[in-house]
Amino acid sequence: MDLRQLRHFIAVADTLHFGRAAERLGMTQPPLSQSIMALERELGVALFTRSKRSVALTPFGRQWLDHVRPAADGIAALPDIARRLRAGTIGSITLSFVSTADYSVLPRLVRDYAAASPDVELGLIEATSDVQTAGLLDGSIDAGILIPTRPALPAMLDYLPLSKEPLIAAVPETWIHNGRIVAQGGVIDGSDWMALPLIIFPARVSPDFHELVIGFYRSRDREPIVRQEAIQMQTIISLVSAGIGMALVPASMRHLARTGVRYLTIANDAPSLETGLAWRAGTETAALRSLVATASKIAMDPERSFGS
Repeated sequence: MDLRQLRHFIAVADTLHFGRAAERLGMTQPPLSQSIMALERELGVALFTRSKRSVALTPFGRQWLDHVRPAADGIAALPDIARRLRAGTIGSITLSFVSTADYSVLPRLVRDYAAASPDVELGLIEATSDVQTAGLLDGSIDAGILIPTRPALPAMLDYLPLSKEPLIAAVPETWIHNGRIVAQGGVIDGSDWMALPLIIFPARVSPDFHELVIGFYRSRDREPIVRQEAIQMQTIISLVSAGIGMALVPASMRHLARTGVRYLTIANDAPSLETGLAWRAGTETAALRSLVATASKIAMDPERSFGS
């Protein structure tokens, strides 16, 4: 049984006339009749009842046609599917992202990529940078928006910087009201505020982010008082709202409004956090290459990356 025989069967079933079916198929009637008889022998059952005046589908033939038609259509579509897969206009991608990206580069990347490749299925997974790196290396993740590990990500991964944004202070609003933090025009200055309890990402999860915050304190001759660690930015902001401590967070977190939290600009050279797209080198599908191309446009237009 092959696709040619299935097409012969469909043509006869549609026309219920061997002559018209042969004309549709661009062949003569005897080879068509022989093809149908060979198919019936292979199946061990008649597909048509024939008389001198008419051709009709058998009950088996009617039921089998319901299965044959979509199967034949699916096979006929395979060349076009292959072409679209090569072009990257269909397929699937698993994209992971750190929680901070949800308020910065992720919304624009997803929107722009969906507009460019609407038929590609994009699966989104929130994960910390360490989990993403492992997933990229074992192939369970196609691409990830992460905070890169220094001095470098593993050599098997390619990396594209997407954004670099300053850190700001997320503080309990009550601390401003009771004078624990003095802010002028939404800006905190000096270093006295660095003696207040801090909430931070753990080093094992995001060593770069952790070291960025710790290093900033120490550059001002301060040793941070770490009150709590949390691996999700939303959790950190919730802890700030509860008055557990303050946190240094990317500027794009201003998009996360939370009752009881104030975001303050840090005066005098606040540290900056980089976020980028990583993927496993040499394994790119056309759909993934299209995603990287979309991300490259965002990287060249950073002022529009933050949720715009």
